[in-house]
Amino acid sequence: MLRIFLSRLLQGIPVLLVVSAAAFGLFQFIGDPVSQMLPPDASVEDREALTAALGLADPVIVQYLRFLGNALTGDFGMSLRHGAPVADLLMERLPATVELALPAVLVALILGIPMGVFCAARPKSLFSKLFLGGSLLGMSLPTFLLGIFLILGFSVELGLLPAFGRGEVTRIGFWSTGLLTADGLRHLVLPVMTLGLFQTALVVRLVRGEMLEVSERDFMKFGRARGLSPARLLLRHGLKNAILPVVAVMGLQFGEIVAFSMVTETVFQWPGLGLFFLQSVQFADVPVLAAYLTFIALLFLLINLAVDLTIAAIDPRLARPRAA
Repeated sequence: MLRIFLSRLLQGIPVLLVVSAAAFGLFQFIGDPVSQMLPPDASVEDREALTAALGLADPVIVQYLRFLGNALTGDFGMSLRHGAPVADLLMERLPATVELALPAVLVALILGIPMGVFCAARPKSLFSKLFLGGSLLGMSLPTFLLGIFLILGFSVELGLLPAFGRGEVTRIGFWSTGLLTADGLRHLVLPVMTLGLFQTALVVRLVRGEMLEVSERDFMKFGRARGLSPARLLLRHGLKNAILPVVAVMGLQFGEIVAFSMVTETVFQWPGLGLFFLQSVQFADVPVLAAYLTFIALLFLLINLAVDLTIAAIDPRLARPRAA
């Protein structure tokens, strides 16, 4: 375990440096924040003074090294749009996005694994065909379109669920959550359904494919020859081997939801990282954009580390160093 941890940590440091440098350099060309912060009739002197005060008159390499040095201490600078520390703004919106990502992944695992196992065990049954057909639809339907359909059906026509916002939240230290209030849970249902449908469809097809592949391996054939019950053979031996790719894929899917849930957050006006990122792009808020992508790179590094450790715990053989 320690070997895996140190190996992934050393591999991740160059990745973080490359991502932060690419992000900082790229976002220098997306717009002019000074024009956004000053009125149209501002004088040239006012523009030059604000540019110098923000440090934007320095060469890009100097700006990046200053950003990198501050980032090592947890200081990502000040937002050009909000005039507040970028780290505080990201932490303020992180709970909302995590609150979407975790339930979506949990729903996908709770529903998708049993459905995928059933499709592999009974491939010709009616329910298997329905599950596979539904999973194909779930993977094909665009997220924004599904969100609009859900709003139209459950909010506009039936009036059962709210169409936008996060609802009432409770603060626990620096963390805010809507999971402890009835209003917060009601606001969470439609966005989680929107995100969870694709994830569930992915798990169903992934588990089914892995179970069908595992069922043809020698140890499964040996178990059937010994007379083991199909249920015990499938769940105790087959699923344990088929679950490893699911752990790897769903770990990355969790990171993808946190990083790229912009569409869902925009449709439901959910105050998370994705919506904040899009608003920062429109304003050319370079410190926020660079810090956001650096944070996402760090998040994927930690997720990959957690996935590797989880897989090693499920199958300790994968944690052993290979013989030369």
